[in-house]
Amino acid sequence: MKKIDRYAKPCITIALFVLSGSLAFSQKKAGDDKALKADLYKAKKDAIEFLSDSTTVRKFGKMADSIWHFAETGLQEFRSSAILIRALQQEGFTIEKNVAGMPTCFVASWGSGKPVIGILGEFDALPKLSQKALTPYQDPLITGASGHGCGHNMMGTAGTAAAIAVKRSMVANNLSGTIKFFGSPAEEILIGKAYMVREGIFRDVDAIIDNHSSSEMQTGYGVSGNAVISVLFSFKGKTAHAAAAPWSGRSALDAVELMDVATNFLREHLYNTHRMHYVITDGGAAPNIVPERATVWYYLRETDERLEEMYKRVIDCAKGAALATGTTLDTIKVISGIHQKHSNRGMAEAIQRNIELIGMPEWSESENAFAKALQKTIGAEEKGYNVKVSPLKEPSAVQTGGASTDVGDVSLIAPTATLNFPGAPTGVIGHHWSTVTSGYGSAAWKGLNAGAKVIACTALDLLTKSKVLEAIKAEFAEYSKDHPFRSFLPGGTKPPLDLNRYLIEN
Repeated sequence: MKKIDRYAKPCITIALFVLSGSLAFSQKKAGDDKALKADLYKAKKDAIEFLSDSTTVRKFGKMADSIWHFAETGLQEFRSSAILIRALQQEGFTIEKNVAGMPTCFVASWGSGKPVIGILGEFDALPKLSQKALTPYQDPLITGASGHGCGHNMMGTAGTAAAIAVKRSMVANNLSGTIKFFGSPAEEILIGKAYMVREGIFRDVDAIIDNHSSSEMQTGYGVSGNAVISVLFSFKGKTAHAAAAPWSGRSALDAVELMDVATNFLREHLYNTHRMHYVITDGGAAPNIVPERATVWYYLRETDERLEEMYKRVIDCAKGAALATGTTLDTIKVISGIHQKHSNRGMAEAIQRNIELIGMPEWSESENAFAKALQKTIGAEEKGYNVKVSPLKEPSAVQTGGASTDVGDVSLIAPTATLNFPGAPTGVIGHHWSTVTSGYGSAAWKGLNAGAKVIACTALDLLTKSKVLEAIKAEFAEYSKDHPFRSFLPGGTKPPLDLNRYLIEN
């Protein structure tokens, strides 16, 4: 293979030969017709060579850096989605825009017929996390601006690169089936995929490969993270002069604060799986005016089974606060509701085989020097970038809460698992400037490139190895009997298209 250099290890050719040979033997013996037709070795080799080419590496690296600079928050990712769409269009993908009522949501498709393999990709940033690139101390690029504190600039790019590599390999090797890339906006506010699922965008997909930036090369299966209801509580009071006639007013801010007190007392009586946090988005105009309106934004996190009961109790806290303050609970506006992630074991095992095939990137001395300087600043162990892939992560015996992702809803619609690829040094903090500063430049390029290779090789496995895909689908069908999908979104809820614009402007 040509031009692999530092982006792919020479042992890949040997590993591919051994892997494909053993797979072909076992599948031919089992009578797998599709495997007999497909030269899986060559299909993977073609995809890896394309992604290893220095021109390709630079193209997608620069694309990730551009999205890093755009740093657009959820449902405002107009330039970020456009740059991904343009790359896919140039490769002949059919693009569906404005998907599920979201202008920055799109689906790119190539091929026809079954199987249909989906790849997820995100590209939204987080507010007020601006940070200069490759700077091992906090130093905003633009004070108050947004930044990619979760590596989404690499994730949408890795998924796009993988989809293109798969398409090229399908053409070169005359493979049948369909590859789809789902451009998924607003993951940071847990919106995009919840509305995409509700609109049936994934209904024809046989299996889905998700990806996320990390410090590791890892995948796993089982239930993880928390389900979430994201909701705004708005109170209406009565304005008055806060000094001359406070008795004439009814403070909506008092209602918000009393609600917050009540929910904090509620924590004592919730399961240890819960997480609950909030911000006051509107608390009035001036101290000497009794606030007529006030709003608080809650994230309520629990297991799928306990989330709605927790939500009902928080609503009771809001109602009690309104009663106590003589105000009105004016609106309860659910922004999003998502499930825990239910990762499919067969999908995770397919990804793991390709993790071990591709391996970790090789880091340069300057990349590790930056990593160690950053680790020193944030108090992490000064050991640079990871050099070994991680074993398959099995489900935890104890569910204790944690972060959330709208991939959860997708995982209940089709067999899904997530590849974590190395986009940052070990010890960096999520939703933090240390992640922002790491997600740019040569090491980020290497991480997303390795991730794209794993995604592409896994997709090619699923396209050509029918018995593997059928086993994955059978596992999913059996699991779905006890875990049917039901949206947490109330009927009539629409994507809050201007939410981030409002938050930034206020």
